Formats: sequence, C-alpha cells, structure tokens
Amino acid sequence: MKISIESRVFRFKQPAGTSRGVYTTRLSHFVTIEKDGVKGVGECATLPDLSCDAIENYEEVLRGFCKKVEERGEIPYEELRPYPSMLFGLETAMAQIAAGGSTALFDTPFSRGEEGIKINGLVWMGSYEEMMKRMEEKLEAGFKCIKIKIGAIDFEKELSLIRSIRERWNAREVELRTDANGAFNVGNVMARLDALAKFDIHSIEQPIKAGAWDLMGDICQRSPIPVALDEELIGVNEPWRKQEMLERARPHYIIIKPSLHGGMRGADEWIETAMEMGIGSWVTSALESNVGLNAIAQYTARKYGPNVVMHQGLGTGMLFEDNVDMPLRIEGERLWYG
Repeated sequence: MKISIESRVFRFKQPAGTSRGVYTTRLSHFVTIEKDGVKGVGECATLPDLSCDAIENYEEVLRGFCKKVEERGEIPYEELRPYPSMLFGLETAMAQIAAGGSTALFDTPFSRGEEGIKINGLVWMGSYEEMMKRMEEKLEAGFKCIKIKIGAIDFEKELSLIRSIRERWNAREVELRTDANGAFNVGNVMARLDALAKFDIHSIEQPIKAGAWDLMGDICQRSPIPVALDEELIGVNEPWRKQEMLERARPHYIIIKPSLHGGMRGADEWIETAMEMGIGSWVTSALESNVGLNAIAQYTARKYGPNVVMHQGLGTGMLFEDNVDMPLRIEGERLWYG
C-alpha cells in the first residue's frame, strides 16, 4: 500500500458568505491510496475558524497518519477521532479501493443511477438584492426546499425575503429552512424565533453560538420552530460526549457534515445515537470539491436509502470555478450520479 498527498486551492464562482466571514478560496489535500494496482482518492479539507482540526501543521499530521495506514494496512480510527477531515479523506480513498477503484463507493440505487437524492436549494448570505436574486434562481430551477442563511444583514430584511416566498407558496409547496450560524444571542433569540415562526419554517439551524448546551436545551424546548444543530457537533468526538450533548441540548434535528463531525464512522455514531433519542437528521456537505461531495452523497444514499426521504444539503460542491470532474449532476431538486 502506498499513499501520496496533493494539495489544491479551489476558487468559488461567487464569494460564499457566512456569519463567520466570506470564503473566496478553499484549500483541499487529496490523499491517493494505491493497493494492488487499484487507486482510491479522498479529500481532506478544513474550514478556517470552524473545523476542530484546522491546525497549522495540518499536512505534517496528515502525512503521519498516512504513514500509519501504509504500515498497518488499515485506518487507525480511534487515533483519528480529533481529526475528522483527515479521517473522512482516508475513509473515502479506502472505500474507493474496496469498490475496485470506482467512484460509486457503495452499491445503492443512487450509485447505479436509478435514484436521485433530493437536495435543498441554498441561498448564501449577501445583500438583500443578492439574496433575493439567488432565491428566485433556486425556485425557478425547481427546488421545493430552500435553505436561507441569515444573520448577516438586517433581520427585518431577512424576514421580508422569507415573507416573499410565503406570499406565493405555502409550506406544502415550498419547505423553508433557515440557518443562523450562531448569529442570534440570548437577548434576541426567542423574539427572532417567534418572528420566523409566522412563516411556517421547517427548522432553524444553530440559533446561538455553540458550546452552551444547557442554554441550547432551554431554547430547543421553548422554540416555536424545530431546532437543528450542526456547529454544536464540532469537536464532540467521543461517543459518550455525543450522548451527553444530545441529552442536554435535545435538538429536534442534527445536521451531519462528515468532514467536520467524525468522518463516515463518526457520522454513523451521531445518526444512530440521535435516532435512539427520537432526534432526526440529514447530511450536508461542507464546501468540499466534487470528490468530497460525491463521497458524502454516496454515504447518504447508503445510510438513508433507498428512497432518501428528507432533503439533504448536497449541492455546495458545484460552487467552484475549477472543480474536479465527477459524474454528478443536479436536475431540478435532485442530485444524480452517473
């Protein structure tokens, strides 16, 4: 077994705005594993100020784990718990080897091209005019589930965007999800949730900053809108801590991003623990290239399929000008492989 690493910087077609700032480029490290003449490629990529393994000596640590995989012939899962993006990349490469080198990592209706996965249309943060234009484009493209990132502009303007959808489509026709990325605070969170609730919102992601589990639990209990958590899961890598966080916060949903939340194995732990507690989940990409997006989509189809019911967040891999070629396409509101 031989492993090599190649780094690449991707450029966004348009700046990706979040409550933490604006991304214009994305650095990814690609691990290529070769075994018995078969190659597998995985993407290891962090998000600055967000990923728990966004460390200065990232490539050095990654090379160390690649060496261990070469020597042992298997992934040291427990050692990689603190490094979810590295684990995810190595898991992807190993899954491709197990699939004989095919990017159809697991045998599912999705990987056979028989079934597309429903995805949400994502409206990035921006000015009111930019967000309105993006929202119109998603609706015209046929998306029946729209996710709007909020918290960057005036809240009343964000409400007017949401109101404009509800004036034309009811909740049965268009599902609305919102993502605050922790932008609300203790002083305004309940008032803002009450204001959003008037528009039949499916869910609100991460209303306040991560880390205050008991406070979040109180918000989840009182919120008129189902609460979904994603940043809250970052850095919570041990199974017992996952259990504790979910017991204290008691969200309605968790949103799984394998490169942030423990790779595929860690995602399994999150989903299964949540399921035992009656907490729902869906999977989202985290600004990976098409290599990472494909792996996440293949994983999602295996985990929830066949006939994945909920809309997933798997469209962000199409954001780059210079992406990696992959047999992925979006038709209407579905992501297809093949």
